[in-house]
Amino acid sequence: METVAIVDCGSGNLKSAAKAFERAAAEAVRGFTVTVTADPEIVRRADRVALPGQGAFAAVLAGVAAVPGMREALEEVAIERARPFFGICVGMQLMATRGLEHGEHIGFGWIPGEVIPLTPSDAALKVPHMGWNDLEIDRPDHPVMRGVKSGDHAYFVHSYRFICANAADAVAHADYGGPVVAVIGRDNLIGTQFHPEKSQAVGLALISAFLDWRP
Repeated sequence: METVAIVDCGSGNLKSAAKAFERAAAEAVRGFTVTVTADPEIVRRADRVALPGQGAFAAVLAGVAAVPGMREALEEVAIERARPFFGICVGMQLMATRGLEHGEHIGFGWIPGEVIPLTPSDAALKVPHMGWNDLEIDRPDHPVMRGVKSGDHAYFVHSYRFICANAADAVAHADYGGPVVAVIGRDNLIGTQFHPEKSQAVGLALISAFLDWRP
């Protein structure tokens, strides 16, 4: 029985995220237990970790820092032990080198890049980018993308976007007055700018593939 820890740092749609992971786990071949937790020791022992985040980069970063030992637990499980890690929305953005929302803030630095304001080239497009948008898959060979194809829809809510320093780390993008990174991936790390728990079949396909993933 593998354990999946969904990290509670006071941000993110935890109930919906947990339900989505529980549904995918119930349909998986292997057995999984899904736990929402703010306990760094549970995170450290988990086989897989998901970090949801909503709101501003600095606020979610501060939420992680406010739980004693959580940042160290995330670093240990995701980087030192290289266990599968899934960042959702701002949880994805925190993997960047830095975020530029309301000042400069140093991120985890796991996937080189920065989080900058979303500035669509079309003035008619509003910020935040909110609602359904098509995905364009840049790395169809990535195991977590096995059930997703270009043209599938995902649900976005964000005002900032991730710019990858290495183009190979961009797994998928959407168009919103220009390309916007929708999925990032490197080694055992995967992240979505959109909310898989709100993205119906596409979100469940991604979560299911994440649970099966053996990076």
